[in-house]
Amino acid sequence: MIDVHCHLEHESFKTKIEEVIEGCKIGLKAVITCATHPKDFDYTLNLCKRYSGFVFCSIGLHPEYIEEIDEKVLRAFIDFVEKNKENVVSIGEIGLDYFWVNDEKLREKQKEYFESLVDFAKRVEKPITIHIREAYEDAIKILEEKDYQMVHLHMFGGDKFLDKILSNEWRISVGPILLRSKTHKKIVKKTPIERIMLETDAPWMKLEGKPSLPTDVIVVAKKVAEIKGMSLEEVEKVTDRNVIEFFGLKTIQLFQSNI
Repeated sequence: MIDVHCHLEHESFKTKIEEVIEGCKIGLKAVITCATHPKDFDYTLNLCKRYSGFVFCSIGLHPEYIEEIDEKVLRAFIDFVEKNKENVVSIGEIGLDYFWVNDEKLREKQKEYFESLVDFAKRVEKPITIHIREAYEDAIKILEEKDYQMVHLHMFGGDKFLDKILSNEWRISVGPILLRSKTHKKIVKKTPIERIMLETDAPWMKLEGKPSLPTDVIVVAKKVAEIKGMSLEEVEKVTDRNVIEFFGLKTIQLFQSNI
């Protein structure tokens, strides 16, 4: 089983990172950890190198930090990814967030930088991991205008826009919110299993009142199996294959022996 989206750079993990990753190795094939702020890029990259073949990384500029982003930050981000391209499996999280950002000028700035980051991902031929909150219409419009199909919609909750997602070749990932959200259950039911990946967003997403761990992806898988009327084994097999193929992990020997 693979957790396609977590945050191992979080302070709550840093003090016990060896324990967390060793625990993950017991039940998971791999994790993709996501760094969304420049202060975490080097730490995340070093984790991926230290646990090569098990920890993979996505590097992005989260739209929530739009006030901190300018051309200098963008240039440094591009330089970092280009220098470490072989160790980066996705550009993200990137996207639009109108929940935390209310100012119209900042929202326009979000869109501008989102477009730039999608263009960059296309140029370096990397998938993009998308964060959207209360901005589905604008985000989907940009993605369709850019005509890029290597799109991973992290924790996708825009059920009213699901037809748009399905008409493209985009993927979604679902997390622990699936256990309590009717909207996310509806999305999983309507989305082909071949387009679904599993995540925890650990430790940000809580499970039973506690911060989640990457290993909690098993709980998500069980719920997907229940909703789709599939066996847990089949959900694991298909979603793992989805991740490996989408992010290009099939070149890793570890996975070739497990698929």
